[in-house]
Amino acid sequence: MENSNKRQSLLELIQAHLNMTPESTLEKVLELLEDEEDKRYACAEIVDSKINDNISWDEYKQERARMLDPQLLR
Repeated sequence: MENSNKRQSLLELIQAHLNMTPESTLEKVLELLEDEEDKRYACAEIVDSKINDNISWDEYKQERARMLDPQLLR
């Protein structure tokens, strides 16, 4: 029951902040979330390729490093 109350309080707090946030900010947040999802999907594909021996270990490390590069977030 306590977790349910905490969750409800958190949802109410999030809703209050969303209502105060400009739409342009919300659009940017959504864009960043989508970018993060794309990165996770790409990393999963790289891991799958490595597991199935579609790429070499060196290629795997290079691709993984490239996907996790903070410069890609800009």
